[in-house]
Amino acid sequence: MTTPDLYPLLLRPQFHERVWGARTLAPIYPDLATSAPIGEAWLTGDECRIANGQLSGRTLKEISREFGEHLIGESAPDVTRFPLLIKFLFPRDKLSVQVHPDDDGARAMGEPCGKTECWYILHAEPGAQIGLGLKPGTNKAEVERAIRETRMEQLLNWLEVHQGDMVYVDAGTVHAIGPGSVIVETQQNADTTFRLYDYGRPRELHIEQGLRAAKELTRAGKVLTAHAVSENGKTQSNLLSSPCFVIDKFSLKKPWQFQRPQHRKRSVWCLVATQGCGIVEHEGSAPITLAAGEAVVIPAAVERFILKPQWELEFLCSSLPVEQVEHPQTRLYEVTTSSK
Repeated sequence: MTTPDLYPLLLRPQFHERVWGARTLAPIYPDLATSAPIGEAWLTGDECRIANGQLSGRTLKEISREFGEHLIGESAPDVTRFPLLIKFLFPRDKLSVQVHPDDDGARAMGEPCGKTECWYILHAEPGAQIGLGLKPGTNKAEVERAIRETRMEQLLNWLEVHQGDMVYVDAGTVHAIGPGSVIVETQQNADTTFRLYDYGRPRELHIEQGLRAAKELTRAGKVLTAHAVSENGKTQSNLLSSPCFVIDKFSLKKPWQFQRPQHRKRSVWCLVATQGCGIVEHEGSAPITLAAGEAVVIPAAVERFILKPQWELEFLCSSLPVEQVEHPQTRLYEVTTSSK
């Protein structure tokens, strides 16, 4: 069998039931009817399957092992594992208070990497909140006591979120998500989660492990956004640059050819449509449609492609940094409100 050339890959999303999820996923998936609460739509999960071309039906995990750096790029710490897990979140109830280990902590447990993540607020109802970090001066002993007394949410730093906010959540940050938003989450491809607190709900907690992984001071916060740059029907803005991932937002009103810059290292590009629809064209493969709620993976070996909006297309492009990047500048305490 001839090895197929790599080309832009359309992925089928995976929907995951969560107790805190929603039964309507509009405006991202307005036609999806479900009786169970759906909390997450995984767009680049290991078991997400390719929907186009010669690799159709195969999983992202399988082709990552097969194609390595040709798919993922040399900038990945492990070229046999897909590096980024991107999801839509649909919270209709409070998520548990959680914390994730950093790379060193995860590797000590035998896991490949830690879990730093970020949240792009796609939609937010008035008053929607996230819990990010601890209130100033709070220490771990106070957190443990508050968990036992079922009042730990009072120690969280609660922030109101609004459409367009980008929130950075580096590993070790104690965090929670409240109801009333739709979020695009980009994270290191790991799922080591320690649940510190669940508002008295009868689910397992991981207090000792979570407190060990938690950091009283982190770099988390709302990212200070950069100005958008517009040219010839394309608007681009960098929402976040960090050691683990880079997120750019694009709005297209005219066809545009995307060309890889000349860097020593390359990265896979993950395009996630948040509004509208477009056609991805690449020489040697059939055109594919990218619509809101879908993801297209551009392998590192693909030099160029054309994206033609059908009237207008808005999407996020997530990638790995191809040069050394520091943590983003953030604000953590600009808005402080009481917990709901």
